[in-house]
Amino acid sequence: MKIYVASSWRNYLQPGIVLALRKCGHEVYDFRNPAPNNNGFKWQQVNINWNPGDDVSTEEYRKMLNHPIAIEGYKLDIEALRSCDAVAYVLPCGKSASWEFGYAMGQGKPGYVIRFDETEPDLMFREATIIGNMNEFFEHFGEPIENKD
Repeated sequence: MKIYVASSWRNYLQPGIVLALRKCGHEVYDFRNPAPNNNGFKWQQVNINWNPGDDVSTEEYRKMLNHPIAIEGYKLDIEALRSCDAVAYVLPCGKSASWEFGYAMGQGKPGYVIRFDETEPDLMFREATIIGNMNEFFEHFGEPIENKD
């Protein structure tokens, strides 16, 4: 199965979830490494003065979104999202991951909310599969395959 992992750069679980899904035999899109020799899109690539948490004006926001590097990053992400079979939403995460999750589920793709820590409930996750531990993870995605890189 082709799985799009939606999460946050700040989520320490994201790389482990990507690896675990791959070990279970799935093709997984990793926004941190979306293509060979590509370490994923970061806002600092289009605005060197921007830091996580900084606010920007509407004018600067539009400028950053229209930068060629941002356009290429979006292209990689949206193409992977459109071509996936399912989306795994790894909490905690933010706006982009929430948009990606809703987009995929709106396309009729299965959604899995992975939440290993207690979190505030969200009504709109009702149609998703909620995964709270690694036993449930393997129940839904299969067991790791020996010698699977």
